[in-house]
Amino acid sequence: MSNTETDPQETVCRNTPAAGPRFTAGLSDGVDPHAGGTGTVELLEPRAVPLGGPRAMTVKRTLPQRARSLIGAWCFLDFYGPDDVSATGGMAVPRHPHTGLATVSWLFTGRVDHLDSAGNWATVRPGEVNLMNAGSGITHSEFSTADTTVLHGAQLWYAFPEHARATAPSLEAHRPEPVTGPGYTARVFLGSLLGSTSPVRTHLPLTGVELRMDPDTTLEVDVPAGHEHGLLQVTGALALDGVEIPEDHLGFVGPGRTRLRITSGPDPVTALLIGGEPLGEQIIMWWNFVGRTHEEIVAWRAAYQAEMGFEAPREDATIGTRYRDGRTFPQFGDFPAETPAPLPAPALPTTRMRPRANPPSRKSPRNHQDNRRAHE
Repeated sequence: MSNTETDPQETVCRNTPAAGPRFTAGLSDGVDPHAGGTGTVELLEPRAVPLGGPRAMTVKRTLPQRARSLIGAWCFLDFYGPDDVSATGGMAVPRHPHTGLATVSWLFTGRVDHLDSAGNWATVRPGEVNLMNAGSGITHSEFSTADTTVLHGAQLWYAFPEHARATAPSLEAHRPEPVTGPGYTARVFLGSLLGSTSPVRTHLPLTGVELRMDPDTTLEVDVPAGHEHGLLQVTGALALDGVEIPEDHLGFVGPGRTRLRITSGPDPVTALLIGGEPLGEQIIMWWNFVGRTHEEIVAWRAAYQAEMGFEAPREDATIGTRYRDGRTFPQFGDFPAETPAPLPAPALPTTRMRPRANPPSRKSPRNHQDNRRAHE
């Protein structure tokens, strides 16, 4: 999935146990801290982002936020549906680029066709994870299938650590076997949890799990103390460490916990649990790129625009099959003929992409009413 915002905000962040994330202006704060049973739980508010087109399917984005950009290495979370495709037009995202990250698609209902410049075609189905490693550069498209009537799912991105940024693009898929226990069913599509381990490879420790819980159930989940975790409310009322997670919100807890307490309300619950080891590196995320410097983002955008035919290439940009800085040419690969036209990149920011000051230190949790008043 592409970030289709016409004026994407540059996000510069460093997420380590000792230093909070760093951001530029433009994103909403979007984070309410609350006192949980064993520490603070942050509630990340979704913001509506249209994917574009005449009927514009809208997604709810909980990552990044101005005051919380990363959960482990997870840097982006879009949640959508359940949408009546006849009314919204479904997912229709033409060819677009990614670098320095992996996209992770997970569906509850409906199907999506994936096509990419590494020569991969796949249909994403409910209960089957689709992970695309963008590495040094890839383009792909995503369209809901003709037989999809209701589309409901999520797409996440995780940022690659420095050592993996130049890897070749690839695609992996896996259908996890369900893990069952008293009042719950879990599908571990990334990482290890509840005695189940996914075979899908990641470049640093990550967790991705679909949870389905019966009404009035409490689940105690053992987790690594050094990891951060987020719990996305999909359906039903649920709480994380005693803090209720509102509709479509994401609950966040930082490192230090060895157990998560998840509680369902009077109705069945569906939720996504994500987590991972803090990235510990400073990144710049702009549009669909995750890089390290202003110069990288500018070069990647110029390459994509020229390769797609939107802008003229610099005469001295390439030497044979490589760009002058060593990147493979074409960086964003080839695509089958007779597919919809690619998406153009937005204009670059008018100021240099660079680290900014950390936001003010977070105070002790306030009650929900006080937080709402502060944001108005």
